[in-house]
Amino acid sequence: MTVKKKAVFLDRDGVINRDPGDYTYNWREFEFNPDLIETLKEFQKKGFLLIIVTNQGGIAKGRYTLGDYQELTKNMLEVFKSKGVTITEVYFSPHHDEVGRSLTRKPDSLLLERAIYKFNIDPAASFMIGDRERDIFAGEKVGIPGILIEANSSLTLIKDRILNG
Repeated sequence: MTVKKKAVFLDRDGVINRDPGDYTYNWREFEFNPDLIETLKEFQKKGFLLIIVTNQGGIAKGRYTLGDYQELTKNMLEVFKSKGVTITEVYFSPHHDEVGRSLTRKPDSLLLERAIYKFNIDPAASFMIGDRERDIFAGEKVGIPGILIEANSSLTLIKDRILNG
């Protein structure tokens, strides 16, 4: 029997990076939130996989392109890697309810379900960190406890809840 893994699922805009209130798609405007790298390293040391799950509805709405999203993600992952942070996977939904519903868009849980299956994750031993209720609802649908934070805040405020179970 395979041992199940634990993970910290992270929303992107507002949790990983500063969310200016509109779409973040330009790397020149991308800014990591305070203390993020250090906190993610602590999660990693405690054996958590780090998985980003993000709605990118601006693609469906024509605000930016899939290529813009991919370029920003590539740069973000390079910075993480250079700082010793391993992001196991980035899942994104390019859909928006104004253009057509999708089960990949939070508050639905399909992206989380994919990660749970692919990486053999124990939802009860994992956490979903988000800055909107829809992030938390997506986690709850699959049994992942959610932690709602204020957008653009430091994860140090909630890290003990995760590190101490």
